[in-house]
Amino acid sequence: MPREVTHTAHGPRILTPADVDDEKGDVAICLCGLSEEYPFCDGSHRRTEDESPDTLYKYVDGERREVTVKEE
Repeated sequence: MPREVTHTAHGPRILTPADVDDEKGDVAICLCGLSEEYPFCDGSHRRTEDESPDTLYKYVDGERREVTVKEE
């Protein structure tokens, strides 16, 4: 599904043992770009489950907006 994502982080993130989840024993990396804990997954991707495959979305401050694409 198309989604416009704006990343504000610059440069690499070095993972340390403190980044490992104590309960699960792993590190989950965000692939949707919506996590408040970016680059780590916080489950924000669940908000995208009902997106239409024919619509472009942008999430702004946690709110989903449909993006109008101008055809040339």
